[in-house]
Amino acid sequence: MEPLWKLGYLLEPASLVLILTAVLVVFASAQRALNYEREMDRHRDLSDSSITLDSSQALMIPIASSCSLLLMFYLFASMSQVITAFTAVASASSLAFCLVPYATLINFQLGLTDPIAARCCWWSLTRTQVTLVVTSVGLVGAWLVSGHWILNNILGISICIAFVSHVRLPNIKICALLLVCLFVYDIFWVFFSERFFGANVMVSVAMQQASNPVHTVANTLKLPGFKAITKKLELPVKLVFPRNLLGGAVPGSSGIEFMMLGLGDMAIPGMLLALVLCYDHRKSKDCNDIDPSFPRSQKYIWYALSGYLAGLVAALAAGVLTRSPQPALLYLVPSTLGPVIVAAWARSEFYELWNGPRPVVNQKDQMMQV
Repeated sequence: MEPLWKLGYLLEPASLVLILTAVLVVFASAQRALNYEREMDRHRDLSDSSITLDSSQALMIPIASSCSLLLMFYLFASMSQVITAFTAVASASSLAFCLVPYATLINFQLGLTDPIAARCCWWSLTRTQVTLVVTSVGLVGAWLVSGHWILNNILGISICIAFVSHVRLPNIKICALLLVCLFVYDIFWVFFSERFFGANVMVSVAMQQASNPVHTVANTLKLPGFKAITKKLELPVKLVFPRNLLGGAVPGSSGIEFMMLGLGDMAIPGMLLALVLCYDHRKSKDCNDIDPSFPRSQKYIWYALSGYLAGLVAALAAGVLTRSPQPALLYLVPSTLGPVIVAAWARSEFYELWNGPRPVVNQKDQMMQV
């Protein structure tokens, strides 16, 4: 156990930026999920692009994640270029998804139309869509060439936001089931996997770098400037910030040290925040006619977000004091789920949150029932 004064490391620029970025990302993920839900309400054809988890799917996620983790642990070296190519495609589509609201806002503010700009087979692309594709592919291409940590973070954040928007939770019951299962999953693979597999599987996978297929192709074809392309890539499955973020050397270290936070430690709590933010939105609409001054402090999103901040700081503090990797969900699950459940119970809304919103019966269905 390290002395308590070493908690001062949490005040380093890299630590503060990591904490601030993670909090902003989980909130932005929840907000984008709410906006996407509104879009699906307006355009029913979009509903097929999202998944609402049931209990069996929630139980399968930790199992599937464990299988993927073992696959990456044993076969990553031979599969890294395929994984990199798949990640590049996923990153480009996620980034385009995240940029859609901003492109739409710019068109609206400038009064621009959005005509068809390209046709391919049965697909038609508008000018905005073409712009988003070019921007996303260009940014992913820059990441493949340089491997810069800032580009890595941008793509990772995009993947997190897109995941939270498309994989949804219907109620706190399914949410609690998923979070508790992933709570156990994270603890096992960080603390106990070394006893069974001879190494810390979670840490080993997180620290692996993938071979860059762009460098391999450029090297094979002897393209000019191929030596400038990075050979190894950090996949955008985590946020990374160099400890010497503002320049200068870190005392007692050789080379560049990075602070890291896995995407799962933002995406999983982000799903809870998206759930309660959507509930807050529905509750606010229902209460608007009765009480137009519905106060912000009563919204569950603020309980969950403040809990996320507290849990993240606790996880980082535990890592500093023990000088060992920590399963972040060990701290984030109780710190986010706990305040929401306690607040819901105190406000007599627990069963409403537990079971989710009542099904909406439209006028046609009511006439058929009569």
